[in-house]
Amino acid sequence: MFVFQLDSTSGVPPYLQLVHQVRQAITVGYLREGDRLPLIREAVEQLAINPNTVSKAYRQLEHEGLVDPRPGVGTFVARAPDVTVSPAQYAKLRRGLERWLREAEAAGLDDHAIGALLAIVRRDVAEEGAA
Repeated sequence: MFVFQLDSTSGVPPYLQLVHQVRQAITVGYLREGDRLPLIREAVEQLAINPNTVSKAYRQLEHEGLVDPRPGVGTFVARAPDVTVSPAQYAKLRRGLERWLREAEAAGLDDHAIGALLAIVRRDVAEEGAA
């Protein structure tokens, strides 16, 4: 079952954190078409937040066409992009990224520096591909 997590230190509004987590889970194939998101009541109990926060996130996801609310039943993933990475390949990539993150943190990089480095490398790789 999909479980939300909130970071009170991120500066990102809670509803937007929920939206981002669902988008990301759909993108990497963790959530697939037909999967049920936590009921609003379940998310409220788990996260100790206002039900309106979860409702706002679900409305945003519905507006984007990512989820389909079914009254009395729940909110379900409406569509998911074609995931071209197999679960095994995804797991392998994740393990490699986890190792890299541990190395970056051990080298003294904080979250901001890690994000900046990733952005720079992504840009450089994109420019190499375009050349």
